[in-house]
Amino acid sequence: MTAEAEAREAASRFRREHRLGVQPLGDLIAIIEQVTGIDVAVLDAGPDEHGLTMRDPHHGMVVIGVARTDKPMRQRSSLAHELGHVTFGDWASIDRGAMSARSPQEVRADAFARHLLVPVDGVRELLGSRTEVGLSSLSAVVQRFLVSPAVASIALCDAGYIDAVAKKEWMALTTPQVAARFGWSDHYRALQADSLQRRAPQRLLERAINGYVAGVLSAQVIATLRGVSVDEVESEFALAGITPSPSQVAWSSAADLPDVDVDLSDLDEDGGPDRAHG
Repeated sequence: MTAEAEAREAASRFRREHRLGVQPLGDLIAIIEQVTGIDVAVLDAGPDEHGLTMRDPHHGMVVIGVARTDKPMRQRSSLAHELGHVTFGDWASIDRGAMSARSPQEVRADAFARHLLVPVDGVRELLGSRTEVGLSSLSAVVQRFLVSPAVASIALCDAGYIDAVAKKEWMALTTPQVAARFGWSDHYRALQADSLQRRAPQRLLERAINGYVAGVLSAQVIATLRGVSVDEVESEFALAGITPSPSQVAWSSAADLPDVDVDLSDLDEDGGPDRAHG
């Protein structure tokens, strides 16, 4: 089986097992966290760093990190790409840091991301039996499935709507160009604002907030995890009615204290306690 076929089957299986159908995957981060239990974080990263996957081999815990960026479609592809590595267990026998840019594992993860984000059957469900497919159809696929024109063009070609010549031409387009041409630049800017936000793993934040409510963690810890100010966290918690439990101090009365025997006999020897002599 080729890497492309293997990736397509794995992406289809992932959607099928998690009952995702062929519809667009909206909040991909929330979907991954909810259906797989994998923690996902959106982090500050260098301009050439898009995503990474970390695994604790002793506990089996996996964390996917993706970079904050003003390119939301690329962020989604990076996230799906990393999920592909997790799906295929690429860490088992490969040093990810030593992988070449176009290794078989990277090619397979790219294909997995493409098929996961925009399944061919989803494109067919969207466009139906239309025979004439122009740039407006490309725009519809890009906006609906939140993928780049390059990914959408490949899916359109795989679905039989366009030929290889059109695919090559449309792959050169950018999402801002398509959005501007077909009137959804405002939507694209909203997507950019979202992909630029830092985002801590939800389960980690939930545990930290539980610690805050229990009175064992400060609001500053929550603020640090989220990359926001402590004032913002405290204001948000106040509006939500989230407050730490009051500290319970156990007080004892004198009657509850144990009896203590004190030997004062040494004070009577040699004229009392030692004194400093000057």
